[in-house]
Amino acid sequence: MRGLSLRGVAKVYPGGVTAVEGITLDFPEGELTALLGPSGCGKTTLLRMIAGLETPSAGRILLDGRDITAEAAHVRRFGMVFQSFALFPHLSVAENVAYSLAIAGAPKAERRAKAERLLDLVQLSGYGDRRIGALSGGQRQRVAIARALAQEPSVFLLDEPMSALDAKLREEMQVELRLLQQRLGITTIVVTHDQREAMTMADSIVVMSQGAAEQVGPPQTVYAHPATAFVAGFIGKANFLNGEVRDGAAHALGGVFRPATPAPFRCGSPVTIACRPEAVRLSRAPRAETNSVRAEISFVRDIGPTCEIHLVAAGARMTAELGHADRESFAMGEQVWAEWPPEALRLYPREAA
Repeated sequence: MRGLSLRGVAKVYPGGVTAVEGITLDFPEGELTALLGPSGCGKTTLLRMIAGLETPSAGRILLDGRDITAEAAHVRRFGMVFQSFALFPHLSVAENVAYSLAIAGAPKAERRAKAERLLDLVQLSGYGDRRIGALSGGQRQRVAIARALAQEPSVFLLDEPMSALDAKLREEMQVELRLLQQRLGITTIVVTHDQREAMTMADSIVVMSQGAAEQVGPPQTVYAHPATAFVAGFIGKANFLNGEVRDGAAHALGGVFRPATPAPFRCGSPVTIACRPEAVRLSRAPRAETNSVRAEISFVRDIGPTCEIHLVAAGARMTAELGHADRESFAMGEQVWAEWPPEALRLYPREAA
């Protein structure tokens, strides 16, 4: 297979601390994959092993079928951009971009010409003679990307490269970076803890938790069909209820919750019931015998295109996210029925507290 592959890659530090469990993944050629998860889940350690900056405790790393596990980082020639862009303040923008070419002994005219081409590619044409200190955060990020591309890498690695940017600029750069990656067709891996960033940029998302890959798939598949309760809570928002399986359905808060596709749980099994806020429907009278629960509106938050209705039912909290056309006149303190449609319900094994 062409592209990058991991086979049982693991990292265990002295003292028996496992940062990455045996992970097997394929990164198809020309696609962008996001390693997504909370701090400490192992995503940066995994990226550093791919880059050659960390040595795996077990497993193999393959590039186009060739084992590169033992190769040093400079031999792999992967392009890398990290949280701190590590640009040289005493060099001009063009000199920063062409730094790897200078180290390789390329002629000055060749270095300058290539730097200008790359700066044009990242929309910084004419910035070559400027100093790094005169650039904005977004411009510095583009310089770091251009410098990484100067090596003509077969794989492009980015470790939370937009974490230092403000929210508006970060979203703009996500789109720009994605368009650039598609134009160049470089196999790209981005580490992020921002699920919106992953959903915006990636062809595929790897959701990580405690050193393991919880789920791998296209963004919309992972969002619509989360494999575990952790994924459901980390990708987007989700309501969770503790329930128990009886007669093929989950029972919670005095109600019966029956998903469209019954989950294979034995009678008496403790489960977690999940439903996305945007799937919850509200009414002033029950519309179905199952999948609905009586609740009180505790808070109403208008967030522009949608409205969040916060609910309390028998001490459990949940949220409905409604479009303005569906909001009607729901108000704080009002008693309503919250309905969880069968097709939107997910049942997961409940983890012990």
